[in-house]
Amino acid sequence: MTDPAATGRLLKRAQYRNHRAADRALATVGTTLAQWDALRAISESPGSSAHDLAITTFQSDQAFGTLANRLEAQKLIVRSHGHGRRVEHAITEDGRYVFEAGLKVTRDVNEKSFAGLTGNEVTQLHDLLDRVGEVPE
Repeated sequence: MTDPAATGRLLKRAQYRNHRAADRALATVGTTLAQWDALRAISESPGSSAHDLAITTFQSDQAFGTLANRLEAQKLIVRSHGHGRRVEHAITEDGRYVFEAGLKVTRDVNEKSFAGLTGNEVTQLHDLLDRVGEVPE
């Protein structure tokens, strides 16, 4: 049996390589992977709270708040008061432009990242990764 720790490191290495490539490529459209992913999440769920967006983008609430401040300063998103203390997020026209440009870039990066695999292997990898960390009830 393969050492689960070694498998975990391989998974982390693959993620690291993919993220570095995406960050380099996204710099050509004036953004970072963290910023682009936040724009993606806001675009997919306009009106979401900072907490929900933090969960979706795998960040802490504080880290997402800092990121949202930067995106708002760049006029890529707007935030407004929702119900109670809730702050809702929406993407601006400039933000939509950056998101769309980044979408093309990230698709290209991902195609290159998985180019060494067949379509069936990519499907199998997807299915396997979806089960990693799943705890049976």
